[in-house]
Amino acid sequence: MSLTAPPAPAPRITYGAVLGSPYVARLLGGTLTGRLPNGMAPVAILLWATATGGSIAFGGLLSALYGLSSALSQPVKGRLMDRHGQTAVHLPAALLNSALLVALPVVGPQGSRALATAVVVAAGLTTPPLEAGLRALWPSVLPNPRLRHAALALDTGTQGLLYIVGPLLVAALASAYSPSLALAVTAALGLLGTATVASAPPSRRWRPAQPTSTDGGPGRRLTSPGLVLLFVSLTGIGFAIGSMNVWSIAMAKHHDQDMLSGILPAAFSTGSFLGGLVYGRGTWTGTTTGRLIIAGVAFLAGWLPLLALLGPYAATFAVIVPGAFLTVVVACAYVTTDTLTPAARTSEAYAWLILSIGAGQAAGTALAGRLAEQPLASAALPAAGAAFALTILLAARPRQPPLAAGPTPPPVPGPAQDPLNPLTFRPI
Repeated sequence: MSLTAPPAPAPRITYGAVLGSPYVARLLGGTLTGRLPNGMAPVAILLWATATGGSIAFGGLLSALYGLSSALSQPVKGRLMDRHGQTAVHLPAALLNSALLVALPVVGPQGSRALATAVVVAAGLTTPPLEAGLRALWPSVLPNPRLRHAALALDTGTQGLLYIVGPLLVAALASAYSPSLALAVTAALGLLGTATVASAPPSRRWRPAQPTSTDGGPGRRLTSPGLVLLFVSLTGIGFAIGSMNVWSIAMAKHHDQDMLSGILPAAFSTGSFLGGLVYGRGTWTGTTTGRLIIAGVAFLAGWLPLLALLGPYAATFAVIVPGAFLTVVVACAYVTTDTLTPAARTSEAYAWLILSIGAGQAAGTALAGRLAEQPLASAALPAAGAAFALTILLAARPRQPPLAAGPTPPPVPGPAQDPLNPLTFRPI
């Protein structure tokens, strides 16, 4: 009989413990507030354009240009953060972005379209890179990997709230007052949230890790084959999201229920939020790569019921499923990106991840717009994007066999080591 007591089980991670850790609530709350303009600005710009005599087509163009310019500039701002720190990038960007959004109504109905377009593009280019910045802060703020895992899932899951609360807030302000006020509030929230993050000690003190001898060789390159394949796969995830938004509008028109255009994306975002809560609190076995592929399979399967051309109520419940697994895909993608990225270029890598999803979303929106009059094709596009993503992920899976259930073996040191699991993400 052994007198040795069995090892105590690891304490269960709670979101209270995560949010109670120093600076976590401030950084997460500030980032969400500072990123509200991502959900508010495109709607406010569209409403301002139409309210000042512009066409819906012109307003839609301005809205799309804001989002596209914001996404395209992410890697540049990420590279600047890796070189000069977060505060030096966040605060100037937020000041310029807010000033440009407030200046847009000054262009007025008499202003030229070229000037309005230039202001909107410049505003998009200067959006502060808060999302990439927050992901880079988690390792220093939460050294405990389990707490960091929960924080990343909570961070990823709550992003959907931006696209529920933001448009609703803009619609309320524009209806009660004016689109110009909605733009001003958008600018104020962006500046407030960014200042909250940039003034926090972890952000002010943050500097990228210095390259070490283990970062030599191919690991120093940001364009490693595994990382490129991961980013390519994420364009499929973005494609599914972008086409889903247009499919929602087509559903609303087909069933003559305008609210569906907002309810369906809201249900998808709600699924993402709930999925993040569940995933963040769980203790999962296996590898990050394995979870990424399993989540990709579930994300694809969640879209397949739409091919049956569901009615409004069934479709609303159906989109919750892929939404729930979106958070798992994105959270695992961030961990994998961190694994494959040189220590001194993490912010830039996160920015490329964000750009990959954004570029796919733009492509999905554009193609879905052309096929909106064809119900089956419109409903099939999200599944097509998810299938593309899964195909690339499977092609990039590691050669090693999956881990059996049980304790994780000790990791093998190396530049591409997953901090939570011993398998790497590399091309076949």
